[in-house]
Amino acid sequence: MEALTNDTYKTIVKPSEEVLFKAKNSKFYSHVFPVKTDGEVKNILNFLKKQHPKAGHFCYAYQRGTEKTKLTYRVNDDGEPSNSAGMPIYGQLQAFNVTNILIVVVRYFGGIKLGVGGLINAYKTSAQLALEVSNIKEFTIKTAFLLKFDYKVMNKVMRVIKMKQLDIINQKLELNCELTFLIRKSEANNIEDIFKSMYEVSIKKI
Repeated sequence: MEALTNDTYKTIVKPSEEVLFKAKNSKFYSHVFPVKTDGEVKNILNFLKKQHPKAGHFCYAYQRGTEKTKLTYRVNDDGEPSNSAGMPIYGQLQAFNVTNILIVVVRYFGGIKLGVGGLINAYKTSAQLALEVSNIKEFTIKTAFLLKFDYKVMNKVMRVIKMKQLDIINQKLELNCELTFLIRKSEANNIEDIFKSMYEVSIKKI
């Protein structure tokens, strides 16, 4: 998959459709959900267990975080042989280069053992099919700054804001002005240097 820059990430904003994959009479129902907390993961698993009360395994993997150096993940084989379910599912999260996503594959045993190799293939394929039907979107990581400046230099400040197309999210324009804006992470250092070089203007990350 295409590599992302250091200030973008891919995720989904709503759950995908349930996808069914069959292997030797076993049925694998895969689900993809957007998640940001362990609590959400727990609630989703509880929900799926109510939806599939007769299923034998609820195997899953998730990855959270948007900065490449701060990603966290977890995998669970839920009674399947070690590394035959959770890791193959997690491998598809990596292959699709997505984050803040939980994939759960629900298995109904069909009476024929698949073996470790068969399980790995089934869980990998189930996760892949589920991601393929998901509406994956790309987002930009942004940095927030607080500007403080005297009213007399407002024109100079606003000129930079307009030129750089900064996203203003809060402002107080009085004698002593304050303004909060967002900028994509890769451009943060440059804009910080610009404002630091301006007389009677202070800037800090928030």
